[in-house]
Amino acid sequence: MKISTLFYTIRQGFVNIFRNKWYSLASIATIAACLFLFGLFYSVVMNFRSIVMKAEEGVSVTVFFHCEKDMCESHTEGQIPSDIRIEEIGQLIAGRTEVSDVKFTSDEEAWENFRREKWGENYEAYSKGYLENPLEGDDSYEVFLSDVSLQSALVTWLESMPEVRKVNHSALTADTLSGANMLIAYVSIGIIVILLAVSIFLISNTVAIGIAVRSEEINIMKYIGATDFFVRSPFVLEGMLIGLMGAALPLWLIYGIYNYALTYIAERFSILTSFLNFLPVNEVFGVLTPVSLIVGVGIGFLGSIVTVRKHLHV
Repeated sequence: MKISTLFYTIRQGFVNIFRNKWYSLASIATIAACLFLFGLFYSVVMNFRSIVMKAEEGVSVTVFFHCEKDMCESHTEGQIPSDIRIEEIGQLIAGRTEVSDVKFTSDEEAWENFRREKWGENYEAYSKGYLENPLEGDDSYEVFLSDVSLQSALVTWLESMPEVRKVNHSALTADTLSGANMLIAYVSIGIIVILLAVSIFLISNTVAIGIAVRSEEINIMKYIGATDFFVRSPFVLEGMLIGLMGAALPLWLIYGIYNYALTYIAERFSILTSFLNFLPVNEVFGVLTPVSLIVGVGIGFLGSIVTVRKHLHV
Protein backbone atom coordinates (compact mmCIF):
# COMPACT_ATOMS: atom_id res chain seq x y z
CA MET A 1 0.00 0.00 0.00
CA LYS A 2 1.29 3.44 -0.90
CA ILE A 3 1.76 6.03 1.84
CA SER A 4 -0.65 8.37 0.04
CA THR A 5 -3.30 5.64 -0.05
CA LEU A 6 -2.81 4.97 3.67
CA PHE A 7 -3.25 8.64 4.57
CA TYR A 8 -6.27 8.87 2.27
CA THR A 9 -7.87 5.86 3.97
CA ILE A 10 -7.27 7.30 7.45
CA ARG A 11 -8.55 10.74 6.43
CA GLN A 12 -11.66 9.32 4.79
CA GLY A 13 -12.30 7.14 7.83
CA PHE A 14 -12.49 10.25 10.04
CA VAL A 15 -14.46 12.14 7.36
CA ASN A 16 -17.06 9.35 7.29
CA ILE A 17 -17.44 9.57 11.07
CA PHE A 18 -18.05 13.32 11.01
CA ARG A 19 -20.19 13.15 7.91
CA ASN A 20 -22.61 10.83 9.71
CA LYS A 21 -21.87 12.31 13.11
CA TRP A 22 -25.23 11.56 14.72
CA TYR A 23 -25.18 7.91 13.70
CA SER A 24 -21.51 7.71 14.59
CA LEU A 25 -22.18 9.22 18.03
CA ALA A 26 -25.05 6.78 18.52
CA SER A 27 -22.77 3.86 17.65
CA ILE A 28 -19.94 5.15 19.86
CA ALA A 29 -22.38 5.73 22.73
CA THR A 30 -23.87 2.26 22.35
CA ILE A 31 -20.49 0.55 22.20
CA ALA A 32 -19.35 2.65 25.15
CA ALA A 33 -22.48 1.68 27.10
CA CYS A 34 -22.05 -1.99 26.23
CA LEU A 35 -18.36 -2.05 27.12
CA PHE A 36 -19.06 0.01 30.24
CA LEU A 37 -21.49 -2.67 31.39
CA PHE A 38 -18.99 -5.31 30.31
CA GLY A 39 -16.22 -3.57 32.29
CA LEU A 40 -18.35 -3.25 35.41
CA PHE A 41 -19.47 -6.85 35.07
CA TYR A 42 -15.89 -7.99 34.51
CA SER A 43 -14.65 -6.10 37.60
CA VAL A 44 -17.38 -7.58 39.78
CA VAL A 45 -16.96 -11.09 38.38
CA MET A 46 -13.17 -11.07 38.76
CA ASN A 47 -13.48 -9.98 42.39
CA PHE A 48 -16.17 -12.58 43.01
CA ARG A 49 -14.02 -15.27 41.40
CA SER A 50 -11.07 -14.15 43.51
CA ILE A 51 -13.20 -14.49 46.66
CA VAL A 52 -14.48 -17.91 45.56
CA MET A 53 -10.96 -19.10 44.73
CA LYS A 54 -9.78 -17.87 48.13
CA ALA A 55 -12.60 -19.83 49.73
CA GLU A 56 -11.66 -22.90 47.67
CA GLU A 57 -8.13 -22.72 49.04
CA GLY A 58 -9.57 -23.32 52.51
CA VAL A 59 -11.63 -26.36 51.47
CA SER A 60 -9.94 -29.52 52.66
CA VAL A 61 -10.49 -33.22 53.18
CA THR A 62 -9.21 -34.84 56.40
CA VAL A 63 -8.07 -38.46 56.28
CA PHE A 64 -7.93 -40.63 59.43
CA PHE A 65 -6.35 -44.08 59.67
CA HIS A 66 -7.17 -47.24 61.55
CA CYS A 67 -5.32 -47.73 64.84
CA GLU A 68 -5.40 -50.03 67.86
CA LYS A 69 -7.52 -47.62 69.91
CA ASP A 70 -10.15 -46.61 67.36
CA MET A 71 -13.81 -47.50 67.78
CA CYS A 72 -13.79 -50.34 65.25
CA GLU A 73 -14.82 -53.72 66.65
CA SER A 74 -12.07 -55.58 64.80
CA HIS A 75 -9.36 -55.05 62.21
CA THR A 76 -8.31 -57.18 59.29
CA GLU A 77 -4.69 -57.94 58.53
CA GLY A 78 -2.88 -54.91 57.11
CA GLN A 79 -5.70 -52.54 58.03
CA ILE A 80 -3.63 -50.76 60.69
CA PRO A 81 -0.85 -48.96 58.78
CA SER A 82 2.70 -48.52 59.97
CA ASP A 83 4.37 -45.12 60.08
CA ILE A 84 6.13 -45.95 56.81
CA ARG A 85 2.84 -46.91 55.15
CA ILE A 86 1.19 -43.68 56.35
CA GLU A 87 4.06 -41.73 54.81
CA GLU A 88 3.65 -43.67 51.54
CA ILE A 89 -0.08 -42.87 51.48
CA GLY A 90 0.77 -39.20 52.02
CA GLN A 91 3.04 -39.28 48.97
CA LEU A 92 0.31 -40.97 46.91
CA ILE A 93 -2.19 -38.28 47.94
CA ALA A 94 0.24 -35.47 47.14
CA GLY A 95 0.76 -36.94 43.66
CA ARG A 96 -2.90 -36.61 42.73
CA THR A 97 -3.69 -33.89 40.16
CA GLU A 98 -6.65 -32.53 42.16
CA VAL A 99 -4.50 -32.03 45.27
CA SER A 100 -2.70 -28.72 45.84
CA ASP A 101 -1.24 -29.36 49.30
CA VAL A 102 -1.07 -32.06 51.99
CA LYS A 103 -0.42 -31.44 55.69
CA PHE A 104 0.31 -34.26 58.15
CA THR A 105 -0.86 -33.97 61.76
CA SER A 106 0.37 -36.51 64.31
CA ASP A 107 -1.77 -37.59 67.26
CA GLU A 108 0.41 -35.48 69.61
CA GLU A 109 -0.06 -32.39 67.44
CA ALA A 110 -3.81 -33.06 67.22
CA TRP A 111 -4.08 -33.22 71.03
CA GLU A 112 -1.97 -30.09 71.43
CA ASN A 113 -4.14 -28.18 68.96
CA PHE A 114 -7.33 -29.40 70.60
CA ARG A 115 -6.17 -28.29 74.06
CA ARG A 116 -5.20 -24.82 72.85
CA GLU A 117 -8.51 -24.34 71.02
CA LYS A 118 -10.65 -25.61 73.93
CA TRP A 119 -8.89 -24.06 76.94
CA GLY A 120 -6.85 -21.23 75.44
CA GLU A 121 -3.81 -19.97 77.35
CA ASN A 122 -4.62 -22.09 80.42
CA TYR A 123 -4.73 -25.36 78.53
CA GLU A 124 -1.89 -26.88 80.58
CA ALA A 125 -3.81 -26.47 83.86
CA TYR A 126 -7.15 -27.66 82.51
CA SER A 127 -5.73 -30.75 80.80
CA LYS A 128 -3.77 -32.10 83.78
CA GLY A 129 -6.53 -34.64 84.43
CA TYR A 130 -5.68 -36.42 81.17
CA LEU A 131 -2.88 -38.85 81.98
CA GLU A 132 -2.77 -40.14 78.41
CA ASN A 133 -3.38 -38.63 75.01
CA PRO A 134 -7.09 -39.39 74.26
CA LEU A 135 -6.34 -38.88 70.56
CA GLU A 136 -3.56 -41.47 70.47
CA GLY A 137 -3.37 -43.07 67.04
CA ASP A 138 -5.35 -40.28 65.38
CA ASP A 139 -2.68 -39.41 62.83
CA SER A 140 -4.27 -37.62 59.90
CA TYR A 141 -3.68 -35.83 56.62
CA GLU A 142 -5.39 -32.55 55.77
CA VAL A 143 -5.70 -32.49 51.99
CA PHE A 144 -6.30 -29.22 50.13
CA LEU A 145 -7.76 -29.30 46.64
CA SER A 146 -6.79 -27.43 43.50
CA ASP A 147 -10.33 -27.87 42.14
CA VAL A 148 -13.22 -28.45 44.57
CA SER A 149 -15.35 -29.98 41.81
CA LEU A 150 -13.04 -33.02 41.97
CA GLN A 151 -13.56 -33.55 45.70
CA SER A 152 -16.00 -36.46 45.31
CA ALA A 153 -13.52 -38.39 43.11
CA LEU A 154 -10.75 -37.86 45.67
CA VAL A 155 -12.97 -38.94 48.58
CA THR A 156 -14.02 -42.11 46.73
CA TRP A 157 -10.38 -42.98 46.06
CA LEU A 158 -9.38 -42.34 49.68
CA GLU A 159 -12.23 -44.41 51.09
CA SER A 160 -11.21 -47.35 48.89
CA MET A 161 -7.94 -47.70 50.85
CA PRO A 162 -8.19 -50.40 53.56
CA GLU A 163 -5.98 -48.38 55.92
CA VAL A 164 -8.32 -45.36 55.86
CA ARG A 165 -10.87 -45.33 58.71
CA LYS A 166 -12.70 -42.11 57.97
CA VAL A 167 -12.67 -39.21 55.51
CA ASN A 168 -14.10 -35.93 56.73
CA HIS A 169 -15.34 -33.64 53.97
CA SER A 170 -18.10 -31.17 53.17
CA ALA A 171 -19.96 -32.08 49.99
CA LEU A 172 -22.24 -29.07 50.39
CA THR A 173 -19.34 -26.60 50.44
CA ALA A 174 -17.70 -28.17 47.39
CA ASP A 175 -20.99 -28.27 45.44
CA THR A 176 -21.79 -24.65 46.35
CA LEU A 177 -18.39 -23.35 45.22
CA SER A 178 -18.46 -25.42 42.02
CA GLY A 179 -21.97 -24.18 41.27
CA ALA A 180 -20.87 -20.58 41.83
CA ASN A 181 -18.01 -21.00 39.36
CA MET A 182 -20.31 -22.51 36.71
CA LEU A 183 -22.92 -19.79 37.24
CA ILE A 184 -20.28 -17.08 36.77
CA ALA A 185 -19.08 -18.72 33.54
CA TYR A 186 -22.58 -19.08 32.02
CA VAL A 187 -23.74 -15.59 32.97
CA SER A 188 -20.50 -14.07 31.64
CA ILE A 189 -20.84 -15.80 28.27
CA GLY A 190 -24.50 -14.82 27.94
CA ILE A 191 -23.95 -11.13 28.70
CA ILE A 192 -20.89 -10.87 26.47
CA VAL A 193 -22.75 -12.44 23.51
CA ILE A 194 -25.69 -10.03 23.92
CA LEU A 195 -23.45 -6.96 24.16
CA LEU A 196 -21.40 -7.98 21.13
CA ALA A 197 -24.52 -8.61 19.04
CA VAL A 198 -26.02 -5.21 19.87
CA SER A 199 -22.76 -3.38 19.13
CA ILE A 200 -22.17 -5.14 15.81
CA PHE A 201 -25.74 -4.39 14.73
CA LEU A 202 -25.37 -0.66 15.41
CA ILE A 203 -21.99 -0.35 13.69
CA SER A 204 -23.38 -2.21 10.69
CA ASN A 205 -26.23 0.31 10.42
CA THR A 206 -23.84 3.26 10.72
CA VAL A 207 -21.55 1.95 7.98
CA ALA A 208 -24.53 1.04 5.78
CA ILE A 209 -25.82 4.63 6.03
CA GLY A 210 -22.36 5.94 5.11
CA ILE A 211 -22.31 3.72 2.04
CA ALA A 212 -25.79 4.92 1.00
CA VAL A 213 -24.80 8.58 1.41
CA ARG A 214 -21.65 8.14 -0.70
CA SER A 215 -23.10 5.75 -3.28
CA GLU A 216 -22.80 8.24 -6.15
CA GLU A 217 -19.23 9.16 -5.19
CA ILE A 218 -18.31 5.47 -4.97
CA ASN A 219 -19.72 4.79 -8.44
CA ILE A 220 -17.62 7.65 -9.89
CA MET A 221 -14.49 6.30 -8.14
CA LYS A 222 -15.09 2.86 -9.62
CA TYR A 223 -15.71 4.38 -13.04
CA ILE A 224 -12.30 6.05 -13.07
CA GLY A 225 -10.54 2.82 -11.98
CA ALA A 226 -10.40 2.80 -8.15
CA THR A 227 -9.63 -0.65 -6.69
CA ASP A 228 -12.02 -2.52 -4.39
CA PHE A 229 -9.59 -2.08 -1.47
CA PHE A 230 -9.35 1.67 -2.09
CA VAL A 231 -13.15 1.99 -1.97
CA ARG A 232 -13.82 -0.35 0.95
CA SER A 233 -10.96 0.47 3.34
CA PRO A 234 -12.28 3.88 4.57
CA PHE A 235 -15.56 2.25 5.66
CA VAL A 236 -13.74 -0.58 7.45
CA LEU A 237 -11.47 1.94 9.17
CA GLU A 238 -14.53 4.00 10.12
CA GLY A 239 -15.99 1.03 11.97
CA MET A 240 -12.69 0.28 13.71
CA LEU A 241 -12.31 3.93 14.82
CA ILE A 242 -15.86 3.94 16.18
CA GLY A 243 -15.10 0.74 18.07
CA LEU A 244 -11.83 2.15 19.44
CA MET A 245 -13.47 5.37 20.67
CA GLY A 246 -16.37 3.42 22.10
CA ALA A 247 -13.93 1.23 24.06
CA ALA A 248 -11.65 4.02 25.35
CA LEU A 249 -14.40 6.13 26.95
CA PRO A 250 -15.79 3.51 29.38
CA LEU A 251 -12.28 2.40 30.42
CA TRP A 252 -11.55 5.88 31.73
CA LEU A 253 -14.90 6.01 33.54
CA ILE A 254 -14.65 2.51 35.05
CA TYR A 255 -11.10 3.18 36.25
CA GLY A 256 -12.31 6.17 38.25
CA ILE A 257 -15.35 4.34 39.65
CA TYR A 258 -13.40 1.23 40.62
CA ASN A 259 -10.59 3.20 42.26
CA TYR A 260 -13.12 5.30 44.18
CA ALA A 261 -15.06 2.17 45.27
CA LEU A 262 -11.92 0.50 46.65
CA THR A 263 -10.96 3.65 48.58
CA TYR A 264 -14.50 4.11 49.90
CA ILE A 265 -14.78 0.50 51.08
CA ALA A 266 -11.34 0.62 52.72
CA GLU A 267 -12.24 3.80 54.62
CA ARG A 268 -15.90 3.18 55.49
CA PHE A 269 -16.11 -0.61 55.66
CA SER A 270 -12.61 -1.63 56.71
CA ILE A 271 -13.98 -4.78 58.36
CA LEU A 272 -14.80 -6.16 54.90
CA THR A 273 -11.18 -5.98 53.78
CA SER A 274 -10.18 -8.30 56.62
CA PHE A 275 -11.94 -11.29 55.03
CA LEU A 276 -12.65 -10.13 51.46
CA ASN A 277 -9.61 -9.62 49.26
CA PHE A 278 -10.58 -7.12 46.55
CA LEU A 279 -8.33 -7.10 43.49
CA PRO A 280 -6.17 -3.98 43.08
CA VAL A 281 -6.86 -1.59 40.19
CA ASN A 282 -3.72 -2.53 38.24
CA GLU A 283 -4.55 -6.24 38.35
CA VAL A 284 -8.07 -5.71 37.01
CA PHE A 285 -7.17 -3.14 34.33
CA GLY A 286 -4.03 -5.02 33.28
CA VAL A 287 -6.44 -7.44 31.59
CA LEU A 288 -9.54 -5.27 31.09
CA THR A 289 -7.78 -2.51 29.12
CA PRO A 290 -6.32 -4.59 26.27
CA VAL A 291 -9.38 -6.85 26.16
CA SER A 292 -11.79 -3.89 25.89
CA LEU A 293 -9.70 -2.15 23.21
CA ILE A 294 -9.33 -5.35 21.19
CA VAL A 295 -13.05 -6.13 21.55
CA GLY A 296 -14.00 -2.57 20.56
CA VAL A 297 -11.79 -2.56 17.46
CA GLY A 298 -12.84 -6.13 16.67
CA ILE A 299 -16.53 -5.26 16.88
CA GLY A 300 -15.95 -2.27 14.60
CA PHE A 301 -14.00 -4.34 12.09
CA LEU A 302 -16.49 -7.19 12.05
CA GLY A 303 -19.53 -4.92 11.82
CA SER A 304 -18.06 -2.81 9.03
CA ILE A 305 -16.58 -5.65 6.97
CA VAL A 306 -19.86 -7.55 6.99
CA THR A 307 -21.79 -4.44 6.00
CA VAL A 308 -19.33 -3.49 3.24
CA ARG A 309 -19.56 -6.93 1.67
CA LYS A 310 -23.33 -6.91 1.93
CA HIS A 311 -24.15 -3.38 0.73
CA LEU A 312 -21.10 -2.24 -1.24
CA HIS A 313 -21.16 -4.05 -4.59
CA VAL A 314 -17.86 -3.09 -6.16
